[in-house]
Amino acid sequence: MPAYVPDSPQQRVLEASAVVPADGAVTGWAALAWQRVRWVDGCDADGSELPVTILSPGSQARVQAGVEVSKERMLPRTRQVVDGVVLTDPHRSVAFEVRRAETPLSAVRWLDLVAASDLISLAEMAAYAETLSGWTGIDRLRRAISLADENVWSPSETDLRLTLKVRMGIAGVVSNRPVFDLDGRHIGTPDVLDLERGVVAEYDGALHLAGKQRAKDLRREGAFRRVGLEYVTMVAADRRDPADFIRRTHEARARASRTPMADRRWTIDPPRWWTPTHTVEMRRALADWQRERYLRARAG
Repeated sequence: MPAYVPDSPQQRVLEASAVVPADGAVTGWAALAWQRVRWVDGCDADGSELPVTILSPGSQARVQAGVEVSKERMLPRTRQVVDGVVLTDPHRSVAFEVRRAETPLSAVRWLDLVAASDLISLAEMAAYAETLSGWTGIDRLRRAISLADENVWSPSETDLRLTLKVRMGIAGVVSNRPVFDLDGRHIGTPDVLDLERGVVAEYDGALHLAGKQRAKDLRREGAFRRVGLEYVTMVAADRRDPADFIRRTHEARARASRTPMADRRWTIDPPRWWTPTHTVEMRRALADWQRERYLRARAG
């Protein structure tokens, strides 16, 4: 390719697709990136480029730089053509990455982010996993499905939710569920909410340090506190070493426990006029204008 052509994930997939044999398909991250799944950029945690994987169960694919060939079996019904490139369907593609993920966190993150695109639901993935008995990594896939969430808006939210759910063993943790006061007014939509104790957990990246955004965050925190919710924040350093965040969360939960259930002035039960969007099924049912209006914050 000419030097002026950007080496985007889509360009890498397009070049690799030229060597896909007649019975093969592009799979894994590359198939998902071709379908514009957000946050899938073809790089590992260190920023190094991942190879494009081609499934070639019965034919010999030509090996080239930046391409790996897998001989895993593939049913014809899992192949599809999207904008001229032969891919495995999203369930097969994300299962490929989850089954060989290096850590349980990265396995769950794959499911979270692809579910956020509405290309898969967790119910569909559970049903698909039942067809893979005996496959390498199937236990990892089943475990990840049990921990995944269909309403995550960024990779950092997966880290935040699993810190509470897995490391701290907190049940009843939900992602991006709108919170209302008892008169039905929308208070805000926290990254993660501990329903048991009433603790809002948010991830603050570099964007949240800027003046206007910081002022907005403080107003938001105040609104949650006024209805009886405690508040705790995860920052970038906490993703590498969550010990201090876990301590702060324990303290917030202890404070929240002193508020009787009867005194809670908040709920996640929406008023009748609200259109919920926290599941894949709900989002798939939206009209185009509704997706544009109700899901705008997810793209931010």
